[in-house]
Amino acid sequence: MRQADSRTPAGPDYMHEMRLAAEGTGPVAGVDEAGRGPWAGPVVAAAVVLDPRNIPEGLDDSKRLTAQRREALFEEIMARAHAVAVEAPVERIDRDNIHRATLWAMAEACRALPVAPASALIDGRHCPPLACRTHALIGGDGLSLSIAAASIVAKVTRDRLMVALGRDYPEYGFERHKGYGTPEHRMVLDLLGPTPHHRRSFAPIRALVERAPAD
Repeated sequence: MRQADSRTPAGPDYMHEMRLAAEGTGPVAGVDEAGRGPWAGPVVAAAVVLDPRNIPEGLDDSKRLTAQRREALFEEIMARAHAVAVEAPVERIDRDNIHRATLWAMAEACRALPVAPASALIDGRHCPPLACRTHALIGGDGLSLSIAAASIVAKVTRDRLMVALGRDYPEYGFERHKGYGTPEHRMVLDLLGPTPHHRRSFAPIRALVERAPAD
């Protein structure tokens, strides 16, 4: 595993993928996650293998894009690239911890790709266990177009899941805060307590559960 920290404000490009392709190793996947920090809902990882001749314009770190732009790019990525998203549910997060659950989802997303990558560019410091070569890129969603694409697929997939969860639990506002610890979310939790979709291994939720009166 190689780790890089190439800080640049210029935005993502295809240079990392081109360097790996020049080695003749085969397809390169970009891998990223969405939803490590929220108090509720799954963490979602995505793996994307772009077609270098048909890369959607405007790919960037999903956090820099509007929701409308992410949705449009998501559709383009799914139409033009090989892309897979996998969710690690709350049960796995609480059992294994968020770090291990995230790496598991990343590995599963890579394994589910219809083409087997020879190399994988992973956003962050840690790489999941994969059969192919792995390369950690700190801030990779702002450096690599493949990781940027994966960040969009993961974010849109998770946001859609949280919107659906909001329909099941309309009083919690999941469709607005996506499970993050916003003032609105805190207030509803104080009033109603956690749902089965809240991460009880996370300190704020654990504290609520521990102070709840016994039946």
